[in-house]
Amino acid sequence: MLRGVSILADAVKVTLGPKGRNVILDKSFGAPSITKDGVSVAREIELEDKFENMLRGVSILADAVKVTLGPKGRNVILDKSFGAPSITKDGVSVAREIELEDKFENMGAQMVKEVASKANDAAGDGTTTATVLAQSIVSEGLKAVAAGMNPMDLKRGIDKAVSAAVEELKKLSKPCADNKEIEQVGTISANSDKTVGELIAKAMKAVGKEGVITVEEGSGLEDELATVEGMQFDRGYLSPYFINKPDAGSVELENAYILLVDKKVSNIRELLPALEAVAKAGKSLLIIAEDVEGEALATLVVNNLRGIVKVAAVKAPGFGDRRKAMLQDIAILTKGAVISEEIGMELEKATLEDLGQAKRIVINKDNTTIIDGIGEKSTIKSRIEQIKQQRDEATSDYDREKLQERIAKLSGGVAVIKVGAATEVEMKEKRARVDDALHATRAAVEEGIVAGGGVALVRVAAALDKLKGDNEDQKVGIDIALRAMESPMRQIVENAGEESAVVVNNVKQGKGNYGYNALTEEYGDMLDMGILDPTKVTRSALQFAGSIAGLMITTEAMVTDLPKEDKADLGAAAGMGGMGGMNGMM
Repeated sequence: MLRGVSILADAVKVTLGPKGRNVILDKSFGAPSITKDGVSVAREIELEDKFENMLRGVSILADAVKVTLGPKGRNVILDKSFGAPSITKDGVSVAREIELEDKFENMGAQMVKEVASKANDAAGDGTTTATVLAQSIVSEGLKAVAAGMNPMDLKRGIDKAVSAAVEELKKLSKPCADNKEIEQVGTISANSDKTVGELIAKAMKAVGKEGVITVEEGSGLEDELATVEGMQFDRGYLSPYFINKPDAGSVELENAYILLVDKKVSNIRELLPALEAVAKAGKSLLIIAEDVEGEALATLVVNNLRGIVKVAAVKAPGFGDRRKAMLQDIAILTKGAVISEEIGMELEKATLEDLGQAKRIVINKDNTTIIDGIGEKSTIKSRIEQIKQQRDEATSDYDREKLQERIAKLSGGVAVIKVGAATEVEMKEKRARVDDALHATRAAVEEGIVAGGGVALVRVAAALDKLKGDNEDQKVGIDIALRAMESPMRQIVENAGEESAVVVNNVKQGKGNYGYNALTEEYGDMLDMGILDPTKVTRSALQFAGSIAGLMITTEAMVTDLPKEDKADLGAAAGMGGMGGMNGMM
């Protein structure tokens, strides 16, 4: 009993005080959590001796991911429980597939997976860079802890270096002004595929830098670009159970009906007539309403999962009168009607004639894109003229801005990049690359660009060489972070089969954008050679890697579930008994 008290107390008391350590809690699902709050749960507790396993887990995941970095990075084959394996060069796709059997190794792997996932959510790219940075900081940081340095001071030093590096990156950043630079960013992010860079640049030129660009699978071998009438608004699916494209985490509806409702829907009876009519027509349905909740949402989810009718629901964009106006915009774009009690229309009496239609709808957790609505061009044009008049008469900047947004949504259209490939496996790999390139170009337009190939981080580390900490341990933390900033360039060079120490040393002796082109094996000005990284991608990778790596270094205990007892023998005995009974009946 006393031993049990000691084990639990030892795990909890390390969190006490301003320099108390963190505890990693393993979860039966999702990423582990890190806490400094006293934990008292009946779980298996291991102290210190399992940290080697955690570091091994970090290395296993990072080693699988980092081979994809750079123009000469390799592919990774991912096995699927059903269907053909997929091939990818996308870091986060590799990270997501990794689960390790040893729970303590898996904790380390899951924490680094979180780095890649966060970088992907923030900038849509830079996941491999973030993973390489995190591995370097964690491995060097844990060595320093083992040498007797204070983990909290190390973390403060790392945080200080990362904050200073972010400010330095902003100074190095230059705006991504023209189509040529957009094309170069897209090319680099698509693994030096010039065709993809050109397509993205053309798409941005067609619909504007803030315009809507979607990626879909084409029917031929060549990549194509098409511009169609469409609209995007910032409302995502109401339930993840509507997702029918798990790889992309999105809902895609082809030749869909659209039901527009200007009220909350909670009773499924109100929706039944429209649902039955759509099911009979053999089409899919998107419901856009003030909200869909309770019984109505649950029934829609069940119908969708059972395949009775392919359906999805999203909240209507905007609030109050603006919501009513935007619903009317969507109605005109899709040749439908807004079901509103204010004009005497009842949801129970809605027919197919009241529903709008679109050739394609794509919904993710944040946005809904309606592509190729069947609305008449003349009606859409007069609606745009009407909104322009309202904009010209508006008295506040806010109203003018919102009206201008509506004009852009109705008139801008949607650029669709259709990815061509010879096989389905190649199609999926290429589509993932095009998605990454599209996210990278958006990030470049948003925050600007820096020299690529890891050069920007090497220059930042050199500029912060004189950065000081409050004590010696903090200085070691700063040095760990600055050394880690060289690791992406080292990995790019190693993946190209060159000697990383020689190349990094040569680049450090240069200035500004001088760097190494791993594709052509030449030194020169990275911007002139078209090797650019979006500032946002580099910044996000560094911040998330520093944050999670710092937390892992300050971890003193790990808590995980007890392994479940194997009851296979009992099951086998029961099975044998059943078989005997069957023989008796025969």
